[in-house]
Amino acid sequence: MRQINYKYFIWTLTIAINGLIALAFFLPNITVLSVHDFSELPLFNAILNGLTFCSLMIAFLAIRRKKILLHRTSVFLAFLFTSLFLFSYLMYHFSTPSTEYGGDGILRGVYFFILLTHVILAALIVPLALLTMALGLNRQISKHRKIARWTMPIWLYVSITGVIIYLLISPYYQH
Repeated sequence: MRQINYKYFIWTLTIAINGLIALAFFLPNITVLSVHDFSELPLFNAILNGLTFCSLMIAFLAIRRKKILLHRTSVFLAFLFTSLFLFSYLMYHFSTPSTEYGGDGILRGVYFFILLTHVILAALIVPLALLTMALGLNRQISKHRKIARWTMPIWLYVSITGVIIYLLISPYYQH
């Protein structure tokens, strides 16, 4: 079977995705988008993160049981949910001012710790997930397994903390 070199695709997509997310925070809102009401997107994004988490858990359990087709399907489903999340997240953040967390005390520290680790690992998971998928698609199973041992827990953490962040900040959204 011919191996496909995904390296340039992975790095281009990683730079593009992380660059767009950074731009969403530093550019003023896009006025064309601000005429639309995107106030329900944070809930939708949390649902997509939850679906990503569930798909990844199914993928993990499937591969443990040597159900490769279910594993592959579940990973592709997680990738689909993550891609939809990314599009929705960017629509929201390019059109709506950021919401400040209004909690205090120990919960404030917990929120910012979760948020910081989530943001750092979310940037890292882009190339990790793409590389892991590329190795699997190229049937480089030994390399795929080695990197998947890092990718899976990080992707699970990012997806579940996305839900937790939504639950913590949702009382402060302006509707």
